[in-house]
Amino acid sequence: MSRRNRRRPLRLLLWLALIAAALWLIGWAWSWWAQRGPVQTVHASAAQIERGRYLAAAADCAACHTADGGAPFAGGVPLASPFGVIHGTNITPDPDTGIGRYTADDFHHALTRGEARDGHQLYPAMPYVSYRDIARADSDAIYAYLMTRTPVRQANLRNGVGFPFNLRSGIHAWNGLFAGARATPASQGQSAQWKRGRYLVETLGHCGECHSPRGWLGQIDRDRPLQGNADLGRFAAPDLTPHGLAARGWDRAALREYLATGRAAQAVASDEMLKVVDLSTRHLRNEDVDAIATYLTGDRAAPALALAAPAEPPAPSPAYDRYLALCAGCHGRDGDGVPHVAPALRGNSGLRDPRAHNLIVAILDGLPEHVLPGMERMQEMPGFGEELDDAQVAELAQWLRNRYGGRNDAVAAQQVRDLRESRAAHR
Repeated sequence: MSRRNRRRPLRLLLWLALIAAALWLIGWAWSWWAQRGPVQTVHASAAQIERGRYLAAAADCAACHTADGGAPFAGGVPLASPFGVIHGTNITPDPDTGIGRYTADDFHHALTRGEARDGHQLYPAMPYVSYRDIARADSDAIYAYLMTRTPVRQANLRNGVGFPFNLRSGIHAWNGLFAGARATPASQGQSAQWKRGRYLVETLGHCGECHSPRGWLGQIDRDRPLQGNADLGRFAAPDLTPHGLAARGWDRAALREYLATGRAAQAVASDEMLKVVDLSTRHLRNEDVDAIATYLTGDRAAPALALAAPAEPPAPSPAYDRYLALCAGCHGRDGDGVPHVAPALRGNSGLRDPRAHNLIVAILDGLPEHVLPGMERMQEMPGFGEELDDAQVAELAQWLRNRYGGRNDAVAAQQVRDLRESRAAHR
């Protein structure tokens, strides 16, 4: 081989290195310019700002962008994902750590395409896949509202996403595969109220981000809308399809009461859903709460499935003795609950769920005090994970589901063991 031919691979590598360096320099320069663009000043009417406030509540922005004890919309909320912890960002109008340099166009692009002003790709924990159908007027109103809040200079926290998922360039490929998919309606309807509910549920409220199953790359399974998801947090998000709701005793009236107050005969809002009620749905107008309930049940809502009355009295058993010793003091000897202390168990939606997941987690971990809208609250529930072994928890859960939820399926000790072992991952 001649000397010239031997040098060709070296020259090619050198040119590739120069091209890569030039592209990096261009990207860096663009990022530098974007981060130092002009600070935006927004002049909006009081009506537009108020509309933006309402829509920001409907979109549940505070849940991901306001940390416990933190300034409104200043970020820092840890969001658990199978790929690591992602933190909600600062969306106050601070020019250096927030969105103070964003134009309305930049904001709409980030909201619907998941791309920040400086060009870096946002993680899909920001529900831009759901927001892609947001009306431009709604986006502009939310922008006006956020840009007229108090700026907070608070740097965004470093995410805990490991290799290779920390390479954001790979999100472009993810977007190409999944971001364009449209949600299949979870119910049937054509009324104006149903259509408004679909927009509130599927787009603004992005309920499918938690309540729809996901694939192995984290994408929402668009073929199974709102059919429940047990993979995002410690508690599973239940099935919100018309069939799933009716099977657990829900009807429109109960859904309206639950979304507005956080409580109904079927359940008390807990965990992430309590935040949704507190920060979002309780602030909605009655007609929008009605629209959500209409969409979730469909224009022709199926009647809630009645729960058969259990035999009286309960037969003596180790599980019943355990219930009397550990549960009856708050939930009542007959599971009727105590106002401001503990919810009723008879007909409770969690006990009627085909999956025992959430009941097992509640027995193992307990529940914090529930401060609900208005004057209602529920006391803290202690966890019994240290007191009961896997078989005893399974036995108690199975007894509760049979006695108060009308379910005869078995609860396996292995399921309890799996949830016990996974507890550390959600702390």
